[in-house]
Amino acid sequence: MNLKDLNVEGKKVLVRVDFNVPLDGEKNITDDTRIAKAAPTIQYLLENGAAVILMSHLGRPQKKLKEDGTVDREKFSLAPVVTTLEDYAGCQVQFVPDTIGEEAKAAVEALEPGQILLLENTRFYAGEEKGDEDLAKAMADLADVYVNDAFGAAHREHASTATVARFFDADHKSFGFLIAAELEGAEKLLNNPNHPVTAIVGGAKVSDKILLLEKLLDFADNIIIGGAMAYTFSLAQGGKVGNSLVERDKTDNAMALLKKAEANGTKIYLPVDTKVGKEFANETPSDIVKAGEIGDEWEGLDIGPESIKNFSDVIATSKSILWNGPMGVFEMSNFAIGTNAIAEAVAKATKENDAYSLIGGGDSVSAINQAGLSDQVSFVSTGGGAMLELLEGKELPGIAAIKS
Repeated sequence: MNLKDLNVEGKKVLVRVDFNVPLDGEKNITDDTRIAKAAPTIQYLLENGAAVILMSHLGRPQKKLKEDGTVDREKFSLAPVVTTLEDYAGCQVQFVPDTIGEEAKAAVEALEPGQILLLENTRFYAGEEKGDEDLAKAMADLADVYVNDAFGAAHREHASTATVARFFDADHKSFGFLIAAELEGAEKLLNNPNHPVTAIVGGAKVSDKILLLEKLLDFADNIIIGGAMAYTFSLAQGGKVGNSLVERDKTDNAMALLKKAEANGTKIYLPVDTKVGKEFANETPSDIVKAGEIGDEWEGLDIGPESIKNFSDVIATSKSILWNGPMGVFEMSNFAIGTNAIAEAVAKATKENDAYSLIGGGDSVSAINQAGLSDQVSFVSTGGGAMLELLEGKELPGIAAIKS
């Protein structure tokens, strides 16, 4: 169901958004991207006469209970989101310190078309992450219509993302504009992409990306591997990795992927040189060494200049690009050179080669934002784990529940 096909005039519309935003020690939002991305759906509903009820999770309060066994309502409250949300919505936002219950019901009943109510953190209830039906039913009873626009949580079988949707029929539920865009972005890569297709896969662990890499072998022409996971491939090929972060028990997986790629005719590009440091710190002594020749006292923290050139050359000729995972410890300026160079290469290919470029969530989004190039690529996903699972070919519970 398309959001624009729903009749929302005069209706109470429950919208699951992803306001799981980072907060500093003073409860200031340090990155409001997720709120900005939810704004078009919220504004559309307001303009079309809906009373908008928003719900979201924030952090993992059930994993960090107070000593008395209760959730830390002050630490994990969504209240700090209100001011920023009002800026994006262009109107006042009411807040109620509960997700369900009498206070929430009363606030919803008083809500008029054109108004916004933000409910408290859904994860204050233990049943949220368990997909509890009673909790979901209580959520559903608040509204006439349900809209899921929380792509970052769509891979979770939670009460507010999947279970609640099953209490609404097909004429009273839909995706929001953000999820629709995320699905469209993934479809462009998974179904009939323009070739050559290049996937850039980085990050710490091969084990986190095995399913993605195997799926990519089905349609990618080139796979570039960087980040700490490259050291597992290097070790598998008999290289020396020193003190680098490596998964020694995954070398067989790495070799199997290399063999599958060769059989499929997919080219895998690994770093040929590495920027190493004496310790995990920005100001540590550093050096450039050949891949597979990292000394015992050193650890790999970034790709080297030759690797940057090789990878950039591949990206430059690509027509479809997926980037999931940084090339090194990009949070440290001295070891962000490789990741920033990849960001620049992707942006350049998007502009000069008319490539479709998808930044596939997680640290890659932070990296493209840090490089100041998020507006120069085709699509930046808001969901790290969700986009990863979607690209792996998995069915996401939050998506399936709307479609069913």
